[in-house]
Amino acid sequence: IMFPLYNSFGKVIGFTGRVLPGATADVGKYVNSPETPIFQKSKLLFGFHRSKNAVRESKTAVLVEGQMDFLMAWQDGVTNAVATSGTALTNDHLQLLKRVADTLIIAFDQDEAGQTAAERTIDMADAMDFGAKVMLQPDRVSATWKDPADVVKNQPGKLRELIAQAQPAMHYYFHRYLKDGPGDKPALRIVLSKIKL
Repeated sequence: IMFPLYNSFGKVIGFTGRVLPGATADVGKYVNSPETPIFQKSKLLFGFHRSKNAVRESKTAVLVEGQMDFLMAWQDGVTNAVATSGTALTNDHLQLLKRVADTLIIAFDQDEAGQTAAERTIDMADAMDFGAKVMLQPDRVSATWKDPADVVKNQPGKLRELIAQAQPAMHYYFHRYLKDGPGDKPALRIVLSKIKL
């Protein structure tokens, strides 16, 4: 499935293809146009040309992984979403967002790779003076709904509710590491290491 890639002004600068499930080709899930002087993946946020006005008005950008999460979020009314290519957020992406947003809501996949990327994004956002929040899914939901596209597909309207309830970074760390309470000393040390003084 081919998707055009647009720059911030709405001009097509490349393409990405989503490899269909069951394909036997030895490639990743997405295949992009080769990098050129006008297309550099590290500087492109998918959907930004469509979302920048909503991001500017709300001062908030919702970060998701990949084109399908963006498209499903947009379809569900989350018009201030933008997508990274997988989890590869860069400082160039954040500098682009910094011109129009003060707050980032991280809505990455619920798997370990997505959650590790969320932690990295929190650190990067903090270094650039963004307010960072993380969309949390209830445990009973996150076990079956792995990403924003799953949420929209299974319960339209739920994604907007989860985004509205996004928690500050420290609440996210408590949720991620201290589910069994503060008695888990190794987990408590991890959370304490995340506190920025």
